[in-house]
Amino acid sequence: MTCLRQLLPLDSSGFTDPAFQIHGPTDIPVESLAYDSRRVMPGTLFFALPGTKTEGTAFLEQALDQGARAVVAPPGTEVPPGVTLITSEQPRRLLGAIADQFYQRPSERLTLIGVTGTSGKTTTTYVLEAIGKALGWSVGVIGTVNYRYADQERPAPLTTPEAVELQALLSDMAGAGVSHVIMEVSSHALAQERVWGCRWDGGVFTNLGRDHLDYHLNTAAYFAAKALLFRDGLARSPKRHRFAVINADNSWGQKLLTEQFAYPALTYSLHRDTTVSVRHVSYSLAGIQAELQIGQEMLSVASPLIGEPHVYNILAAVTVAHALGAPLKQMSEGIAQCRRVPGRLEALSVGRQFEVFVDYAHKPDALEKTLAALRTLTAKRLITVFGCGGDRDKGKRPLMGEVAGRLSDVVVLTSDNPRTENPDQILTETEPGLSRTGMTREKSNRVGGADILTDSYMVIADRRSAIRRALDEAQAGDVVVIAGKGHEDYQIIGTTRSRFDDAEEVRHYLSLEGGA
Repeated sequence: MTCLRQLLPLDSSGFTDPAFQIHGPTDIPVESLAYDSRRVMPGTLFFALPGTKTEGTAFLEQALDQGARAVVAPPGTEVPPGVTLITSEQPRRLLGAIADQFYQRPSERLTLIGVTGTSGKTTTTYVLEAIGKALGWSVGVIGTVNYRYADQERPAPLTTPEAVELQALLSDMAGAGVSHVIMEVSSHALAQERVWGCRWDGGVFTNLGRDHLDYHLNTAAYFAAKALLFRDGLARSPKRHRFAVINADNSWGQKLLTEQFAYPALTYSLHRDTTVSVRHVSYSLAGIQAELQIGQEMLSVASPLIGEPHVYNILAAVTVAHALGAPLKQMSEGIAQCRRVPGRLEALSVGRQFEVFVDYAHKPDALEKTLAALRTLTAKRLITVFGCGGDRDKGKRPLMGEVAGRLSDVVVLTSDNPRTENPDQILTETEPGLSRTGMTREKSNRVGGADILTDSYMVIADRRSAIRRALDEAQAGDVVVIAGKGHEDYQIIGTTRSRFDDAEEVRHYLSLEGGA
């Protein structure tokens, strides 16, 4: 049984000690933590957190009715007699700090690596996980695709869980004998202080491009959120051998490198001398062959992953492994064993004379990197299916259209997750970018024949029909890329989430007689 007094004042080192005031007794038993009033039961410490739409204090009465006898709330909150009130100007930090204490400081028992950036987080974690397994580590991964450790997999409702779920998960991993945890750390999680209380060993900055401006409002604010992993998380961590790994080819990475940190910053690059750099690289539809230089040593890399974006992800993983003292042999073995990353430039085996890839690229820079990589490997035409998500940054829509039109021969513009927006309106806002590239709009019911369609685009709102139209168009030597959803196995239209998997759609349609 945990007592509230045992959770406060948290850590005498100051690592996890945001300011707070206690009003009431502290000998109250705490059996669980909750920030959602629907999860409150007797013995729950309830956190009335600030919300984007509704304040947590609006649910305080419900939490008390369900048995909460201690609450964390903003200053000025009133509670009935007999309820202990903890007030704080930083309730989210306090949530992370108390969750860390409640679950017995799990990250203290783990080597914890955070990976942040606009693109490449997921693949970097997969490659580093494979290297770790080659080294004999017991690896846990927290990220967009799933949460996995010790032969267990859990669904990932969020890339980076909320603080209570995160610390509980880290505790489960530590209890299962996990030695190293690799975590994708989203900008939302950093801005919302979900990872407060984590004791980091290392942090990775992959890159920064346009994304999430519906939340962060501008790129500077978006970068500031990402930089919190280094300016705050690593800076405050008590771990002795902390380090940062930063992409020196990204301008925002260069900006991060200008800052003075009390721990070493290791760098990687495809084009300059860095901690880990590339001396030779070749690409094909079979994968990547590269020679990397690490100090005075050379590492030969043969990876079945495809394209330049994956070289950067391999470089990031190798730099982390180097910082952790991994031998080159195990690095090479691990990279070779990482054969696929779900929905990240993932090649589908379709048994045709053309190639099909699915990719998670849903922002301008990621789409550009994906299409540029495939452009150089395409013998004939590059056919791109893509859309833009609803209820998200509208400014990126024409930018994505322009990227697709500039780098593709044929584009099929379709829906992604329109959510509560009108799908046709999203397409209308994306289409000007395609038009600016000089592409001609074709009728969507055109069927490939003797004339080879090129420098053209179609608009088909229904994603299933759009994928099938692109496959009908494909001929020998062509490459089809279906971008935007990657590993996702659902589509959100309105508020309804329905089963939809791009890879399944491709395989199913090509298995039909009419799909040839």
